[in-house]
Amino acid sequence: MANRDQPINGKLSTLSLHRNGNLVLKDAGQLIVWSTDTKLTSMVNLQLQDNGNLVLLTLDGVTLWQSFLSPTDTLLPNQPLTRDTQLVSSRSKSNHSSGFYKLYFDDDNVLRLVFDGLDISSVYWPAPWKISWEAGRSPYNTNRSAVLDDSGNFKSSDNFTFTASDFGNGPWRRLTVDADGNIRLYSLDERRRHWVVSWQAINQPCTILGVCGPNTMCTYVPHENSGSRCSCIPGYKIINHTDWSYGCEPISNQSCDDEAGFLDLPHVEFLGHDSEIFKNYTLERCEKECLKFCSCKGFQYKFEPSTGFYLCYPKIQLRNGQLSSKFAGSMYIKLPQRELSSYDKPVPQFRLDCSSQLSTQLERPYKKFRENGTSKFMLWFATAIGGVEIICILLVWCFLYRTQKRSDATMHGYLHVDFVFKRFSYDELKKATHNFTEVIGRGGGGIVYKGVLSDQRVAAIKVLKEANQGEAEFLAEVSTIGKLNHMNLIDMLGYCAEGKHRLLVYEYMEHGSLADNLQSNTLDWGKRFNVAVGTAKSLAYLHEECLEWVLHCDVKPQNILLDSDFQPKVSDFGLSKLLNRSGDNNSSFSRIRGTRGYMAPEWILNLSITSKVDVYSYGIVVLEMVTGKNAATGVDAINNEGEMEQRRLVKWLREKMSQGTAMTSFIEEIIEPTMKGKYETSMIEILVEVGLQCVEEDRDARPTMNQVVEMLLLQQNDH
Repeated sequence: MANRDQPINGKLSTLSLHRNGNLVLKDAGQLIVWSTDTKLTSMVNLQLQDNGNLVLLTLDGVTLWQSFLSPTDTLLPNQPLTRDTQLVSSRSKSNHSSGFYKLYFDDDNVLRLVFDGLDISSVYWPAPWKISWEAGRSPYNTNRSAVLDDSGNFKSSDNFTFTASDFGNGPWRRLTVDADGNIRLYSLDERRRHWVVSWQAINQPCTILGVCGPNTMCTYVPHENSGSRCSCIPGYKIINHTDWSYGCEPISNQSCDDEAGFLDLPHVEFLGHDSEIFKNYTLERCEKECLKFCSCKGFQYKFEPSTGFYLCYPKIQLRNGQLSSKFAGSMYIKLPQRELSSYDKPVPQFRLDCSSQLSTQLERPYKKFRENGTSKFMLWFATAIGGVEIICILLVWCFLYRTQKRSDATMHGYLHVDFVFKRFSYDELKKATHNFTEVIGRGGGGIVYKGVLSDQRVAAIKVLKEANQGEAEFLAEVSTIGKLNHMNLIDMLGYCAEGKHRLLVYEYMEHGSLADNLQSNTLDWGKRFNVAVGTAKSLAYLHEECLEWVLHCDVKPQNILLDSDFQPKVSDFGLSKLLNRSGDNNSSFSRIRGTRGYMAPEWILNLSITSKVDVYSYGIVVLEMVTGKNAATGVDAINNEGEMEQRRLVKWLREKMSQGTAMTSFIEEIIEPTMKGKYETSMIEILVEVGLQCVEEDRDARPTMNQVVEMLLLQQNDH
């Protein structure tokens, strides 16, 4: 964008290509506001190329100037980001002047995001407290260049890479530093004319510096566009109602002589700006320390498990605040004592006021009936009807009151569940399934029935076995599923949490499970390869692309369903577990999860569980599709030392490969008998290669699901 911080007024402005080769933008009044400063005696051409690059060329094809070397906030495929260029965000979605966030190569040759705000500046991505190699970056390069290719691969000279969730040639893409400080890769849905996020750098938007300004609190809200919402902390008011970057200011003037107290904000954390760190302080001692200094705005107080005592962080500024259930400590805001009584809750709750009178007397004149039997009957009849109505109103009021109480209790426990699907009653689902008669699937988590909903949609209704689970815990898990959105993940239509009953309602898959189709030999090699690709994409999304980090923990053919076009959709998240993105070693499981025959060695050897357990299970599924052999029946028992024997299927394949036979002969020996002569050698070869890499005993030797997707799509693109 030319001259973005002093744009033209839009009237009588011109963009001219002069005879001397200079491209000039003039505002009304012939004021030159921007130019390419190119000068030649020969003629030149200005071309908008198919890749989006605006290029100024000589008649001989020599480039004099190009827009690709003057980016604003966006990179297009094959447009380089170099040591001489940077991406600068817009001020807001509607204001395209320079914003506060920049993506650039730092002096240490590392690609970084910096917040350059109104009064402070700081790098926040990658995490500044990490050494470059800890963040997966290498400063040992002098090239300083990065580029996004046509397939959705991004590669930087500092070893930072990522891949679009819809990897492959086809969609138009753009990489943008958005006004909220996040980097997002967008893919164009041409049918709906809508840009869809296919990758983003920061999955917790509240960790972005300056996103809400000083004296504010950021809350994670997944259904909003930016994923976050800003609010002033108690005792403060917003400065600019159109721009949160200005933050908030005290409601009343606070003097150092005012008697002060503290307001407890549980699970609220403010990053940085500590005057000092005090170890092993009591809460009272920490309060006294903050009261000593007028500049102290409050203090962070939390228990540190590694040291075994509490830490006290007095704050001289309140910046980068966020509400997060993962933060176990509290923030204590210092306020004048006279204001504390007005805050009876740590975080104010806003609800509808339903305390007004439910009914009022209408002043209408009525004709008086004569005193007779008919009048008495009508009077008693009306009284009876009125009594029934009052009883109904009371019953509805009690129901709403109890529902509100449950909602209040949930919110008090910081359980925020945002559903985009319906809550069914148990009777509705019982009727839909004809009293749970037609079983279409069974698993460790429960039984799945076919049903027809009231709107005539066919659905798969799963009755969970763990019915003793609390409602709040169940809703939290359902909320996790509701946040997941991928074309190769099963869509959830609704749920039921009533008494001891826990049910999930999914879309119905016409062609059943992959296991059923493998058994009936209904899949040709093209369909099998597409199932492998689609399943890999969904697992890559769960592991690395979605806002929460999810392990499936039970990948097997029974949990891969096929729709009317034989496209795969991974189902059954009953055994999944959320992981904290801060590291794999934080994972903890109370029991072994998965199905015999598909479980990675880590489960048996009591090693820490990472996303590589899903990679292992996926590899077994791929090898099953190639050979037609059932892995669940090809597992040796655990020996007396507790070590897991090699799976017969994997061992058999490795032995066949070690015999050194030609690839054609090798494939003929291992392939499912009914498929012989009906395949492409290269397709089977890549499936076997990927499958065997995924089932390596050493988890570090296994690829990630993103790498699996790349390998399969490269093969698919070749065909």
